[in-house]
Amino acid sequence: MSLSNSQFELIKRKYDSKRREAILESEKRLEDVKQNVDGYHELCDAISGLTVEHTKRAISGDKSAIEELSSIIADLSDQKLALLKASGYPEDYLEPRFECKDCKDTGFIGNERCHCLKQQIIDLLYSQSNIHESLDAIGFDMVSERYYKNEDLKHFIDTKQKSINFVHNFDGTYQNLLFYGTVGTGKSLLSSCIAKELLNSGHSVIYFSAISLFDELSKGTFDKTNSANILESIYDCDLLIIDDLGTEMTNSFTVSAFFSLINERALRQKPIVISTNLSLETLRDRYTDRTFSRITGSFTFCRLSGPDIRIAHKFVQ
Repeated sequence: MSLSNSQFELIKRKYDSKRREAILESEKRLEDVKQNVDGYHELCDAISGLTVEHTKRAISGDKSAIEELSSIIADLSDQKLALLKASGYPEDYLEPRFECKDCKDTGFIGNERCHCLKQQIIDLLYSQSNIHESLDAIGFDMVSERYYKNEDLKHFIDTKQKSINFVHNFDGTYQNLLFYGTVGTGKSLLSSCIAKELLNSGHSVIYFSAISLFDELSKGTFDKTNSANILESIYDCDLLIIDDLGTEMTNSFTVSAFFSLINERALRQKPIVISTNLSLETLRDRYTDRTFSRITGSFTFCRLSGPDIRIAHKFVQ
């Protein structure tokens, strides 16, 4: 799972706090039972005393002491349970009430992360991904091909498969994708599908519109008090998605910042997915030959063409 050490420690502290609270509440219930159920306190004291006595015997070499102790404790525990039930308490009244019964609020089952901890991590990754809309109704299996025909359909099928392969090979192969083509042909949709798959598998994904990205890069460059956190998250997240490249105001800063971003993430072997409505020629002219050369050498180009599916969807129901 791709979290910083500080983020993971924060989650672990929350688990420790929940577990301590559950145990503390069970100890309070135990004191209540000892005070209100006749004979229960005495049975607890008897178990404590016998445990000390038999442990000493075992240390002294009495091999039968532990087996004998187990039998006695089992009998006394049955007596305690009988007293508890006779007094109207449920059998599990003294058990700690953990939020997760599988890991007992430790976050781990053996050496493996519990499903609840995995979900906590995924939830945190979603919260920092910059994806505000719901991804519940998005997925590769839900992406329809019915709006495409002929060459447009071939382009879409090829791009969809490259997107699926990108996700499947994400942990083993450094790769970048550039979705380009006309407006409304599914570039942002496929980017969102990639984001959802990787977030659900515990990878850190940050999703920016180009306008928002360059705004954050500007803050990171000129506001020194926040620059480290802003730039580091952009440079080092597992996947950076840049949507609608070319909608930002292009100037010397954005051109320079864009090259630096691509170069820095390439050095760190951190993938990028870019979507743009610009043609490849316009990309080269706008962001300089140096930047375009870097993109050409490290990105897989995925062309999408056809009608605006957002408009077509209104007429195909």
